Amino acid sequence: MIWTAGFRTGVLSPYEQLQFGQPRRFADQTVRQVLHLAGGGDALRIRLTNRYGRTPLTIGAATVAVGDQQAALTFGGAERGVVPAGEEAVTDPVSIPVTAGTDLVVSLYFPERTDLATYSHKPAEDARIAAGNHVTSPVLGAAEQVEARFYLSGVDVLAPRDSAVAVAFGDSWFEGVGTTTSANRRSVDFLNRRLKRGWVVNQGIAGNRLLRDGVGEHALKRFDRDVLSIPALTHVLVHFGINDLGLPTMLGEPAVTADALVTGFRALADRAHAAGLRIVAATIGPFAGAGPEISTPAGLATRREVNDWIRTTDAFDGVFDVARAVADPSAPDHIHPALDSGDGMHLNDRGAEAMADAVNLDDLAL
Repeated sequence: MIWTAGFRTGVLSPYEQLQFGQPRRFADQTVRQVLHLAGGGDALRIRLTNRYGRTPLTIGAATVAVGDQQAALTFGGAERGVVPAGEEAVTDPVSIPVTAGTDLVVSLYFPERTDLATYSHKPAEDARIAAGNHVTSPVLGAAEQVEARFYLSGVDVLAPRDSAVAVAFGDSWFEGVGTTTSANRRSVDFLNRRLKRGWVVNQGIAGNRLLRDGVGEHALKRFDRDVLSIPALTHVLVHFGINDLGLPTMLGEPAVTADALVTGFRALADRAHAAGLRIVAATIGPFAGAGPEISTPAGLATRREVNDWIRTTDAFDGVFDVARAVADPSAPDHIHPALDSGDGMHLNDRGAEAMADAVNLDDLAL
């Protein structure tokens, strides 16, 4: 048996220049969060992160619930844990078997005033926040509800050594922006329902880029930590490019060229292959409906050029053509109206399913 990733979530700093969620701090509060497992095992442990914190994080008490089973989360046998600034911690193992598709409910009590939280800002899942220590309470009364994850980076599961684990490494089209909140209808969720063996954990960050920081560390910088650190990993799926092309105008940066994006994609492929992984790349999805500040004629032309390269290159072990799968046939730079979340840049539930269906499962086979 081996500890590997049953769930992951991409996290970022609350001090980013461009923010799509509200950074938070806590004091004498319980935060309850639902984690939807991609894979299961005979036991579990929770990964906590203070990666971008500037002071130590104190956890006064914590629990995990699976259905009607609840267990205390401990740290070296103690109920109270401290995660140093800039670091992560893993709880002691909990001997509750879990399966793919299980929802874990993690409750964390913060007795002292925290720093701004390391968080996932657009996870298509709500956290609930209540005053006081309620980690063992079945229901949080008078709880505030907010779309985010705080201080969580993943769940490890104790699984067979021959488990096949893949990671979806990318932007909002993996994280799930535009899909129904708390319904597990992200593209990665739909893909997991198609798999007959193994699973895919989700390391998408809305706004994340291949080449530049701005909303999370860029892909080439976070690849080792968010991809290569996962035990039993066999494949990496990537979707990047929309934010590289759309954000420079918003941030007053020079435009990204097709050559720069191709060089970045080749670098990802080389690093995946050097680690013995297979890499499957998505074409860059359409975003012409996002408005003139994001969707420029030059950016759309670069998207088409890079997509032609992705479709024909031998740099990857497979390609899934999400651009064609979700495009409006009469206006291919636009998302099909039936698949558009309404903002011209993100997929709704049907669009996320179409994205998942574009993946050839043979490309994920060992």
